[in-house]
Amino acid sequence: MAIASLLPKSISLFLTNPPSIPLTHFTNVSFLNNPTDQPLCSKKTICANAKKKNQWLDPFDYGDDPEMEYGSLFADGKQEEDPRPPDNPDNPYGFLKFPMGYSVEIASLGLKIRGDVRRCCCVISGGVYENLLFFPAIQLIKDRYPGVQVDVVASPRGKQTYELNKNVRWADPYDPDEDFPDPAEYTDMIGVLKGRYYDMILSTKLAGLGHAAFLFMSTARDRVSYIYPNVNAAGAGLLLSETFTPDNMNLSEGGYHMYHQMTDWLGRPGRNVPRHLVSPLKVSISRKLKEVVEAKYKNAGAEKGKYVVIHGIKSDSKASMQSKGDIDSLLPIEVWAEIAIAIRGVKPIFVIPHEKERENVEEVVGDNASIVFITTPGQLAALINDSIGVIATNTAAIQLAHAREKPR
Repeated sequence: MAIASLLPKSISLFLTNPPSIPLTHFTNVSFLNNPTDQPLCSKKTICANAKKKNQWLDPFDYGDDPEMEYGSLFADGKQEEDPRPPDNPDNPYGFLKFPMGYSVEIASLGLKIRGDVRRCCCVISGGVYENLLFFPAIQLIKDRYPGVQVDVVASPRGKQTYELNKNVRWADPYDPDEDFPDPAEYTDMIGVLKGRYYDMILSTKLAGLGHAAFLFMSTARDRVSYIYPNVNAAGAGLLLSETFTPDNMNLSEGGYHMYHQMTDWLGRPGRNVPRHLVSPLKVSISRKLKEVVEAKYKNAGAEKGKYVVIHGIKSDSKASMQSKGDIDSLLPIEVWAEIAIAIRGVKPIFVIPHEKERENVEEVVGDNASIVFITTPGQLAALINDSIGVIATNTAAIQLAHAREKPR
């Protein structure tokens, strides 16, 4: 009683008197039963614009405050390109990566507040087909962050694609789809990524806890990746900054728009920065590639602009460049022979991914068949560039023909 007399009246009444309304009447109160997908907001405008960035990192983070005004020079608009470092005669590349007196550990104010990206790494899953379709995303990164340096980590077969892309600085061969990578290669690649001080790392491989840990150990500021659409994604969100959950387990089944979730996030509008649209697929072909391929199709008896490319002959070679989402797209040579018979006015050129297929083609089509042995996407792009069109299944030839604006 002495303790109760020292408490305020409201508290003492709360402690001594039972509630007049049963607790069961509070089960429908909104703030007690708020669903997890609806944030607690006091204003309708805040609720309409609220979006959780990553519920694993901060469950109370609902995005930027729409009522906050950003007027600082370091927070508005796109980032500015870094000036060219001074020449260094002692450097074999002709310039310093970091100017004298500049410490790489000290970042600019705009890099932190505005989220500038000076160095970006893209970890691409799949082969030639999947890496080729990531070209528009790389162009989107270059447009969204002026002056950014883009590096790529891809499988040895997918790495060949980047001889057609001038926006990529370095392409490192490392297969992210390997379930049990060699420990020496694994730790070496982590050391390479850590030593390059990336601001953002993107991954198109479906991440679980293991791949998310690989991205986390790169020490990049922003770690963005696709995750499994099932229970295998448990724990990955704790190590990633932004995640995308695809509709199925195979991104390649989405075809040309297989990376639409990532490109939608990359092109999002920012502070005084409008939404960036995804540019069409484009490839660059060097003069050396054109000369090499021109000699090949001339030896096969074809002339520039007077032949059609036939691609998609059934083979067990990895140089077939087919999509992982359509593994049954290759057709036997007997089917292609019937198609070639119906072609009039131009010469059909059969592209083989391996020399062992040459004998089969000559046996079915005939000894006078024009056959070109092509294994790299660069040579295939040069061959398509000098043709009048392409007849192919769901392989990289269709995308390269689209990039060079050839009938297909």
